[in-house]
Amino acid sequence: MSPALTAALIWLVVANVIAMLPSRDHHWRAAYALIAVGIPLVGWVTAESGPLWGMVIMAAGASVLRWPLIHFWRWIKARAGTPAE
Repeated sequence: MSPALTAALIWLVVANVIAMLPSRDHHWRAAYALIAVGIPLVGWVTAESGPLWGMVIMAAGASVLRWPLIHFWRWIKARAGTPAE
């Protein structure tokens, strides 16, 4: 297994452990840190193992960080629905 895939799997395990811990801010600070580490990690996996594995890791990360994605999608929809001034 390549070092990039190993790092991605470690990221997934750490993300799941963080999700099990109690948090006062509903894990938003942890989500920001995971996103900051995860985006370059997806690029590394894609560069080293190819686009198929990059998409698999991106889908796994999106399933872990689904609420930030849902909030981002809602924000995009709200911005697109407002008239331009």
